Amino acid sequence: MCKKVLGKTRKSTSNQPSFAQPNILARDQHPVSRKHISQNALKVLYRLNKGGFDAYLVGGGVRDILLGLTPKDFDIATNATPEQIKALFRNCRLIGRRFRLAHIIFGREIIEVATFRGHHDSDNAQQSNQKISKQSEDGMLLRDNIYGSIEEDAERRDFTINALYYSAKDFKVYDFANGVADVYAKQIRLIGDPETRYREDPVRMLRAIRFATKLDMSIHQDTKAPIKSLAPLMANIPPARLFEEFLKLFMSGKASENFHLLREYRLFQYFFPAVELQLEQQTQPYLADFIHLALKNTDLRILHEQRVTPAFLFAAMLWYPLQAQIQAAHSAEKLSPQDAFFSALSVIMSEQQQSIAIPKRFQAVMKDIWILQDKLSRRDGKRAFKTLEHPKFRAGYDFLLLRAEIETSKRDNTANTELQALATWWGEFQDSDSETQQRLVKSVVSSKNGPRRSTRKRRKPRIKNTSNNA
Repeated sequence: MCKKVLGKTRKSTSNQPSFAQPNILARDQHPVSRKHISQNALKVLYRLNKGGFDAYLVGGGVRDILLGLTPKDFDIATNATPEQIKALFRNCRLIGRRFRLAHIIFGREIIEVATFRGHHDSDNAQQSNQKISKQSEDGMLLRDNIYGSIEEDAERRDFTINALYYSAKDFKVYDFANGVADVYAKQIRLIGDPETRYREDPVRMLRAIRFATKLDMSIHQDTKAPIKSLAPLMANIPPARLFEEFLKLFMSGKASENFHLLREYRLFQYFFPAVELQLEQQTQPYLADFIHLALKNTDLRILHEQRVTPAFLFAAMLWYPLQAQIQAAHSAEKLSPQDAFFSALSVIMSEQQQSIAIPKRFQAVMKDIWILQDKLSRRDGKRAFKTLEHPKFRAGYDFLLLRAEIETSKRDNTANTELQALATWWGEFQDSDSETQQRLVKSVVSSKNGPRRSTRKRRKPRIKNTSNNA
């Protein structure tokens, strides 16, 4: 447990804090210490300070330490421009068009350094040679490289709990938006007018949900009020960015909670429109339970630090929409099962790519998992042994287990005994020695053919001579 702030928390007389007068917490008034901060992040802070620049650990790193958590990332804000940062660090690369950032690379650890953001209409922006920010008709920021002061930077941040700055020079925490109070109140609150901030960047709606589940916090009423009405703004988010947001929401151990909140706030449809349509129409009786089980299992694997892949969740999300498309292709075009599968696959993936840009390496795994569902049902001869050697056998088998669990115990309590028996058979087959595996394969052939009939030919009956010839 972290200790609570000992200093007095500045109270705001209005809905929004005064950014010109931050609440400054001295070293003995907060639990943030250099021992909680990455050595590489400290190196960056020290070098920027030594170079004559102001530099602060900012956002999640400070917030998590206040909560008694171990930060995963350490972001830094400074008044140095990206070019000045690059001049100080040989291991630096500049990235981003919309937001120009510096990445300082220390092996596998990357310290992200951002220049203080300014307001679009500030004197600094108008007098400098910086590129003027660009907005869409909906108010979304398309380019934003306006630099400013630390006060402006704090005001430009999304949530109060992220407008916290720690200085390695004086060991103080600078709280510009009453963020410390919201940290301890466990409250997600936007800085500024919520509608304006969501229009600037609709992904903030996703971030509000993600922070709420990640930190076990609630979303402030003013912050959540406009989300449902502004949800259509998500249609403007590029598919590549939605893929990154999918990873953050569904591959961090809170997938099940995030799924329910995304649906509650009408945001899920912008990730998986075909899935949301079937959930709304309830055309697939197993879909909701299947997705819930897949998400729950993924969360458990992450909790136990087991390997997970986004491809498995993508395959689970789209399995029943794929089945519906296969049936439609088979009925309308009279295609063979194999041709119907590939026709449906093309349709489903083409539609899905318009929402989330799924990389090809994950598409290949999804296809393998789906194809394996058919291969797992064909066990005669050498087929079972070839399927067991498939590189994605385990993913396909785990997928089969989920299907069997859902489809054998839901709705009207009638069991799909064939699917359950198939899952049980493969569970035994993969853990058996070769002799037992041969016996299991023979049992499949026997059950298909039924009892063996005798192949011995019957003798023709002798015909008695009934003629009256003497």
